[in-house]
Amino acid sequence: MANAGGIPGPEQKPDALNPNLDEIEEEEEEDDDVLEEEDDDDLEEDSDAAQPQRKLRVDRPKIENLFRRIRNGPVPLRVHDVIVKGNTKTKDSLIEAELDAIRNATTMQEIIQAANIINYKLRELECFDSVEITLDSGPPELPGTSNVIIQVVETKTPLSGQIGTYTKGEAKSSTVEGSLKYKNGFGYGDLWDASLAYGFDRSAEVSAGVYLPRFKGLVTPMTARVFLQSQDWLKFSSYKEQSLGLSLGLFSIRHHDLVYNLAWRTLTDPSHMSSNTVRRQLGHDFLSSLKYTFKFDKRNSPLRPTRGYAFVSTTQIGGLAPDSRCLRFLRQEFDLRFAVPFGFYRTALNFGISSGVVLPIGRDFLRMSTSLPERFFLGGNLSPICSLGGPSALWGFKTRGLGPAEPRRQVRGDSSDENADASERDFLGGDLAVSAFADLSFDLPLRWFREKGIHGHLFACAGNVAKLTENEYRNFSLPKFLESTRSSVGAGIVFPTNLFRLEVNYCRILKKSSHDHGKNGIQISLSAPL
Repeated sequence: MANAGGIPGPEQKPDALNPNLDEIEEEEEEDDDVLEEEDDDDLEEDSDAAQPQRKLRVDRPKIENLFRRIRNGPVPLRVHDVIVKGNTKTKDSLIEAELDAIRNATTMQEIIQAANIINYKLRELECFDSVEITLDSGPPELPGTSNVIIQVVETKTPLSGQIGTYTKGEAKSSTVEGSLKYKNGFGYGDLWDASLAYGFDRSAEVSAGVYLPRFKGLVTPMTARVFLQSQDWLKFSSYKEQSLGLSLGLFSIRHHDLVYNLAWRTLTDPSHMSSNTVRRQLGHDFLSSLKYTFKFDKRNSPLRPTRGYAFVSTTQIGGLAPDSRCLRFLRQEFDLRFAVPFGFYRTALNFGISSGVVLPIGRDFLRMSTSLPERFFLGGNLSPICSLGGPSALWGFKTRGLGPAEPRRQVRGDSSDENADASERDFLGGDLAVSAFADLSFDLPLRWFREKGIHGHLFACAGNVAKLTENEYRNFSLPKFLESTRSSVGAGIVFPTNLFRLEVNYCRILKKSSHDHGKNGIQISLSAPL
């Protein structure tokens, strides 16, 4: 048998493959019967230590000839049968769903390439500790054929868990998060998980879900998740958001993703200091929406792209329920990125533009108001390089640190609150958002930095948020929108890892509004690719 993990290179020794591989060569020379007799004799004389070496010397020229033929051109070969072994719990249909490519292969090169892909896909299911794919000769009466044997070892520890503490630098808070996973519970490659996250700022999330890679003949994975979460926006917008809901992944292939969300949402203001706009939105609402995402990313890296391009379009429609409290809206986002290499010191220019708009659905929709959680907010200690998906991040501005804002309510006669500030405002977000950035990255001169991937960058960004609903579109004009656009520039050092991108930057704000939360100076950002 021959391992099909890859095409052997010329540097590999011939004895790296099992001598049964030469049966494919011998079939084309019509010497199958003699070769089968040699194999039977070898099995009967395993006790003779000299016999394998003698056989290897005889078969070495044949194996070398086969390697030469593989390198020089296609070797005709068809798959007669695929045999799966070792799956005591996993359903045969789950494995067989990945075998179409190898069944339709017509050359040895195609079989080996398909075997590599199948090996990767089966390991990606997280159901097996090991996957081994080998080729054996087909029946003697069918020359030019091969049998493919897939040997799997199912995982011995289906239950796993992890726990960790994570710090959110912008919010100056930390969370403790833990999760449990149970793999392949019913033999369909199903992955069950439950997670819990608790923040020291009294935010929390509890969720449980299941992932089915292929279920009952479906060609795309399915996901289902139940969640209960609480998000604290008191510091920025004077409200807390609590949601209980269900998320269903209906369709997911290479560039397309379709998700249905159903949630009962509550907005509260424990501080009793919220602005008039926030107070009008406090209470319960019902979310029933369908979200479609089209995405392709041809960049060579999501953390430090030096060439390529990426594009994301997200469309969300809310109001897919007859309830009068159901939020009805249309939300559209675009994000376009380019990375252009300069050819020296790994210097590359990254630039991109993002935009988004959200509008209510209904009669006289421009007189209506959009829900606060569905609006666009800019700012935050995130890198625009990693925030692919829509307008969100701007260097130098804090979370929800710019855009339309409204003064908070002041409680009369309450002098006990020494921290009360009459200038504090609630940031309300906007119905229209646009942002753009340019980032020039380059290697640092020290060799140790280059080996670790640590590099420098110069950057500039700009963005703005505007309100269109509640008849505010009458006050909107493109010149005014461009004139009030916020901007910043800076330089810094980037420390990339396999999981996140750490930046230490010096930012200088070029333009901001009087109530915006942004400042000059050293800032640290920690971003994971979205």
